Amino acid sequence: MNFRHRTREPLELNLIPLIDVVFMLLIFFMLTTTFVHDRALKVDLPKAEVGNEERAEIENHVIELDAQGSIAIDGHVVEPDLLPERLREIADDGRPVLLWADAQVVNQQVVSVLDMARRAGIEKIGLGTTPPK
Repeated sequence: MNFRHRTREPLELNLIPLIDVVFMLLIFFMLTTTFVHDRALKVDLPKAEVGNEERAEIENHVIELDAQGSIAIDGHVVEPDLLPERLREIADDGRPVLLWADAQVVNQQVVSVLDMARRAGIEKIGLGTTPPK
């Protein structure tokens, strides 16, 4: 018996649909991911009607003041007596500073921290607020 050998077509794995699916998944995860700054303290920011809608850049330093009077810088709780030294280190860095003060914090404490920051040499400092819903 003489069987003919059929020539097989070479098997090909078409990668284009796979690349399309992976690319779409990448876009989906990039759009749904939020970059949240790690907070050391629970701070409820005051609401502001008018302001800049932009989020603070990640490279900014963040000073947090909670309702109990605790202070954190860049996600690390700082003792009040070490605050001026830490503020001088931030001033030497030269990056802007964002102050997140809880809505219930006494105004005098916010002014004291701002005063310490100015004495340390920090020139670019802003207050964080929450836009109304």
